[in-house]
Amino acid sequence: MNSTVRASRPLLLPVLTVALLAGLTVACWLLPLSSLHSRAAWILGGVLILWLLEVVPPFVPTLLLLAVVPLLLQGGGTAYRLPELLRGAMDPVLALFFGGFALSAAASRHGIDGSLAQLVVRLSRGHCRALVVLVAGATALLSMWMSNIAAAAMMLAALRPLHAGRPEADGFRRALLLAVAVGANFGGMATPIGTGPNAIALSALEPLVRITFLRWMLIGVPLTLCLVVAGLALVLWRFRVRGQVELPSQELTLSLEARGVMGLFFLAVAAWLSEPLHGVPAGVVALAASGLLFGLGLLKREDLGRLDWSTLLLISGGILLGKLLEESGLVSSALAHTDAARLPPAARLFGWVFVSATLSALMSNTATATMLIPLAAQLDPGPATPILVAMGCSLGTPVVISTPPTARVHGEGGITSGDLLAIGGPLMLLGALAISLTGPSMLELLGVG
Repeated sequence: MNSTVRASRPLLLPVLTVALLAGLTVACWLLPLSSLHSRAAWILGGVLILWLLEVVPPFVPTLLLLAVVPLLLQGGGTAYRLPELLRGAMDPVLALFFGGFALSAAASRHGIDGSLAQLVVRLSRGHCRALVVLVAGATALLSMWMSNIAAAAMMLAALRPLHAGRPEADGFRRALLLAVAVGANFGGMATPIGTGPNAIALSALEPLVRITFLRWMLIGVPLTLCLVVAGLALVLWRFRVRGQVELPSQELTLSLEARGVMGLFFLAVAAWLSEPLHGVPAGVVALAASGLLFGLGLLKREDLGRLDWSTLLLISGGILLGKLLEESGLVSSALAHTDAARLPPAARLFGWVFVSATLSALMSNTATATMLIPLAAQLDPGPATPILVAMGCSLGTPVVISTPPTARVHGEGGITSGDLLAIGGPLMLLGALAISLTGPSMLELLGVG
């Protein structure tokens, strides 16, 4: 995360922290909660504040959660003992994400991601508008399978020779940078391994319905496609992109090892998509692919330390916190004293999606999903709710601090806060409306209603 994010967030996060502490105090002192509920509420608040303020690395609250829960809730039953907590934290979805990280690391190690970026540049044949469209599409495609910040960083590096000599106010340069942000931010919605909120949603759905890799893509890909197209339309309209650009002359070469990684990747994707036919869980496929990458020497021992363990622990903490809220009954007890259930279902769903998008614009989208998905699932039970809230977490893109790709693009220079708001604001509002109004019907058609 760059210095822009660290400089901007301290101005906003104290307000969120004070609001969270105030709500926590009300929950513990005004509502008739049991002692167990009060202690669970303080644990919840403490973990969320640590995630909000980012005073410690994002995986630290997960480790503290594993230590504090057995100490403070040990009288509440066996569910709060360390062995049960560890079993709850080791969700199968983590294996799926581990495989995605391993494939991403192999692609970077052997230059596959950079080659894809060069291919996109050459396919445009120098047409500025075609290049903007292809860049957004390629960045979204990469973000489906790897970290969105890694996808954005790789694409920005490949594009830098094209805009290095242009002034920061140049329309084509700004459009090209915003195309990277649009693709990186929305690509993760398309696959289960695309972003952390998807993992939180999958874990919450496990007791209700099993979502296969293919079924998630049938939900996420159309939404990603619509948002990327809408974002591109706004970018091209705002900057009136046209004309030609001179392309650098670069040779595209792939080593034998890179071809092996690509072969394994396509085999893994084929196995994920055909899960309904062979019945092998996606997590097992991911672990097998990871084992082959290391076993065949396509990844080295030192690459294991470069995998995104911090994100895995953060997701694990989110899953564990959701199970803690469910087991303690804290959410259901608090909701029993509210009138939110009287609102129309469509209004409640829009509220969840819009709030998740708004909070994700100011804090980690995984932390947002961790906080909201258990609450939403209690108030609006059903398999559609966690999925749609997770999708909403990917909509929070209208300000500099919204996502690491947005911050990275802003750091290139020339992109103003007005540019981000003009593109991200309408997409956030329209996306929230589309998800809340059409999402339940689409999920029902796919058998997830």
